[in-house]
Amino acid sequence: MAESESLETITEHERILQEIESTDTACVGPTLRSVYDDQPNAHKRFMEKLDARIRNHDREIEKMCNFHHQGFVDAITELLKVRADAEKLMGQVSDTNRRLQDAGREVTAQTEEVIRCRIQQRNMATTVEKLQLCIPVLEMYSKLKEQLESKRYYSALKTMEQLENIYIPRVSQYRFCQIMAETLPKLREEIKEISMSDLKDFLESIRKHSDKIGETAMRQVMKHHCLMHCHRKCSCNLVGFLFKVLTAQDLVDFSPVYRCLHIYTVLGDRETFENYYRKQRKKQARLVLQPQSNMHETVEGYRKYFNQIVGFFVVEDHILHATQGLVTRAFTDELWNMALSKIIAVLRTHSSYCNDPDLVLELKNLIVIFADTLQGYGFPVNRLFDLLFEVRDQYNETLLKKWALVFRDIFEQDNYSPIPVENEEEYKAVVSRFPFHDAEIEKQQFPKKLPMSQSVPQIYSQVKEFIYASLKFSESLHRSSTEIDDMLRKSTNLLLTRTLSSCLQNLIKKPHIGLTELVQIIINTTHLEHACKYLEDFITNITNVSPETVHTTRLYGLSTFKDARHAAEGEIYTKLNQKIDEFIQLADYEWGMAESDGRASGYLMDLINFLRSTFQVFTHLPGKVAQTACMSSCKHLATSLMQMLLDTELKQISMGAIQQFNLDVMQCELFASSEPVPGFQGDTLQLAFIDLRQLLDLFMVWDWSTYLADYGQPTSKYLRVNPSTALALLEKMKDTSKKNNIFSQFRKNDRDKQKLIETVVKQLRSLVNGMSQHS
Repeated sequence: MAESESLETITEHERILQEIESTDTACVGPTLRSVYDDQPNAHKRFMEKLDARIRNHDREIEKMCNFHHQGFVDAITELLKVRADAEKLMGQVSDTNRRLQDAGREVTAQTEEVIRCRIQQRNMATTVEKLQLCIPVLEMYSKLKEQLESKRYYSALKTMEQLENIYIPRVSQYRFCQIMAETLPKLREEIKEISMSDLKDFLESIRKHSDKIGETAMRQVMKHHCLMHCHRKCSCNLVGFLFKVLTAQDLVDFSPVYRCLHIYTVLGDRETFENYYRKQRKKQARLVLQPQSNMHETVEGYRKYFNQIVGFFVVEDHILHATQGLVTRAFTDELWNMALSKIIAVLRTHSSYCNDPDLVLELKNLIVIFADTLQGYGFPVNRLFDLLFEVRDQYNETLLKKWALVFRDIFEQDNYSPIPVENEEEYKAVVSRFPFHDAEIEKQQFPKKLPMSQSVPQIYSQVKEFIYASLKFSESLHRSSTEIDDMLRKSTNLLLTRTLSSCLQNLIKKPHIGLTELVQIIINTTHLEHACKYLEDFITNITNVSPETVHTTRLYGLSTFKDARHAAEGEIYTKLNQKIDEFIQLADYEWGMAESDGRASGYLMDLINFLRSTFQVFTHLPGKVAQTACMSSCKHLATSLMQMLLDTELKQISMGAIQQFNLDVMQCELFASSEPVPGFQGDTLQLAFIDLRQLLDLFMVWDWSTYLADYGQPTSKYLRVNPSTALALLEKMKDTSKKNNIFSQFRKNDRDKQKLIETVVKQLRSLVNGMSQHS
């Protein structure tokens, strides 16, 4: 068993040794590891086996060396012999090499110099070739820098385009070209920013210069108007006239707009620029259209407002024609329509604050110049001329207010007396101001008096001044003569029917205006009424429009003077009645007197004397006015006397008082019959006292039987005596007191009369009750 194990071990060791001998040293590790992984003491036995193998190989090496030893010795001997020759040859070779090296060193140096020169020459040629490609790029870039420094941005963009498309692609492999290519977009952005900054500066500048531009444009139109006014046949072309002045760019430099437009167009971003420009101009338009709060106070405020707007749209018109599509006609029309609405609203508001007609007139002239200026640039201005009709109404209102003060001053300063003229010169001076013609007065010798007072020619002259003032507004409105004529007549009608009428009505109601003044006012209005036809002729001469023309407005100021005259007449009647009331308040009757004084009361005689002197002043009044005033006064006097008799506070009245009262009424009747005012027919004026007369006659005669018998008959003697009136007065004459009874004498003489009185009272009460039941 032990022997078999030993044989296996020996065989394994042999295999390992063969692997070590034949295997690469890098792979011997696993083979050696198998020695240590084997049985115990296998390492020792392997080492023994390895030593035995080494000794065996040593023996073979020794045998081989012994076999070749002689040959080796011979070879060494031969080598020793050759060594001397080799050393000699080596010396010769070294010497030859040294001499060769010495001789070739100079050639080598020259060769290296040639090579270096060749390399330099080649490099120079290459450099020149490359520089010939790079120099145009650098020159173009240098040119670009110069253009940027000189702010020729449009040219700079063209240069950039050439650099990118032509020059840089030829030398794109160089670093500086790459840097240059990377720089160009930044330069483009810088150019855009710079050009946009220039545009912003331009927009800010143009906003400041708009006022000057507009002022220049409007001044040119104003000059044109003056030329047209002086030379109606002037053939100047307004649009061309303005175009020559304003499109020369004398007032503003538009180059920033052109540059910016070109730059953004070249950069392919034109739409952005257009949108920005339009947006900014819209903002500026809104600022321009915003007026100052106190603009209405002076004409300069309006002028500055208009100048700015005109300047704005002159610029837009220039941009419209000088650029291609930066702004369009649709855009400018939109801006103008927006502006027009705002302008009209602003003018409506601010003009309403104007109280000075001169300021309103200047505003109108400015609006006309403003409209004509913009119309010359192709902007529609019909709405502005329509607005002028509203401004005209405001102008007329201010004129009416102004003339109301003028009329008021004239009326306050008038003495309400006929105008005295001492000689022909003074007479002509009055007639030259007022169309007065009276053959009777013209025949009179100087000095003489004209029927109207000083206010009449003054009023007439002021109406003409008003027409002139109203005409000033109608000038330059591009309206026909017929329309102007219609405007003048309508405004004059307003002056007469509203302003002058109101002044007259207020004048008539003033406390210090007495009867004499009222009479003079009636005379004045009569003459003013007659002068209306001359005012119509005056307007016709101004407008050259015949009054017979269809639709011509007539002056209906006649009604003004008629109404004023009627008001004055009514005031005369009122004041007369008030004066009568004042006299009647002075009446102091002793209602219980036994018998009358035998003469009329003092208060009544004073009243009649006042009426008589007053009606003498009425000689210049139209007949009907004087007659009406006289009739009204008599009726009021009769009514007042009747009310005095029937006063409820009057409890007793004697027959003596009735007789005294009868004397006063008789004086009234005498006054009425004396024809204080001519023109009454028969006893018309006396009829004012018929009620009193029949009532007093009834009591004075004590004719109750006749009254009661004929009551209700048209032929009754006491037809105007009302039963209730008779009853009331009869009740006052009854006295239940026996101490003082006015009927005592009747009862002593004939007691039957007392029964008659009772019977009359009963019958009168019956009649009164019957009337109340019937009603």
